[in-house]
Amino acid sequence: MIYQLLLCFASLVLDVMAEAGVGAQEKDLEIALLRQQLRILERKVNDKSQLSRPEKLMLVALANQLKDVSQNFRDRLQKCLLLVKPDTLLKWHRELVRRKWTTQRPKVGGRPRIGEELETLIVRLARENPRLGFDKIQGELLKLGFEVDRSTVRNVMRRHHLPPAPERGRSSWRTFLKHYRAQMLACDFFTVETIDLQTLYVLFFIEMGSRRVHLAGCMAMPDSAWVTQQARQLVWHLTDCPQMMRFLIHDNDTKFSAAFDNIFASEGIEIVFTPFRAPKAKAVAERWGGRYAPSAWTNFSF
Repeated sequence: MIYQLLLCFASLVLDVMAEAGVGAQEKDLEIALLRQQLRILERKVNDKSQLSRPEKLMLVALANQLKDVSQNFRDRLQKCLLLVKPDTLLKWHRELVRRKWTTQRPKVGGRPRIGEELETLIVRLARENPRLGFDKIQGELLKLGFEVDRSTVRNVMRRHHLPPAPERGRSSWRTFLKHYRAQMLACDFFTVETIDLQTLYVLFFIEMGSRRVHLAGCMAMPDSAWVTQQARQLVWHLTDCPQMMRFLIHDNDTKFSAAFDNIFASEGIEIVFTPFRAPKAKAVAERWGGRYAPSAWTNFSF
């Protein structure tokens, strides 16, 4: 910090000299820079140590003044410097700037933090009342005798990872899958290549809880009518299963038509559409179709 003050003082002295008409020209600054180096050399006749920090600061200050008035700064600096290279001098300047910004501390201000008891009350209100937003929580606290700003309520909820009211009352996709995994089906296609390089599309259903796979059928060019017929046959088979399914997850493929969904809806199975371009929404089906389907295909025949 003291060296930064010395640099500011040296720059101030040179600015005052420039305003007074002393050293305002390039040649005057060059002469001052050369004289400073000569004084350093005179002191270093018997002392072979490196340049001290004040000596470096003075050279940097003179170089800064030369930069402000000179158009060919690098050429001038190359001619004037005898002890060090221009890149070394610029490196010293960058180090001074770096030290300046790393030693400065941010100003501490703002309101004092609320008490732990009040913060616990805000978190409890937010968790027990998912529909209450920042303003309503502020109003409820005001009824209890606590004057708290809206931004304070928001900051407390952010610290405890509590989303705003529209998002706080919703169940996450992970929670939904975990809760209803045993009563959930997912369907998708995977492809295989025949020996004559013909692509076949295989429709399969997988139970999310038990990972039991139902291979519905295969076709070279499946359409919605064929997919609907395979759904009818699967529903007949599911009636014999001990665990009743409640949800069917599939993407927005046009082959899964309204007739396809109505077949499962008639059995009390709710259709859940995955978001667009979100394969992880039915990651179990995607992983089985991409990794295990080719090997499983060899063990089944239709």
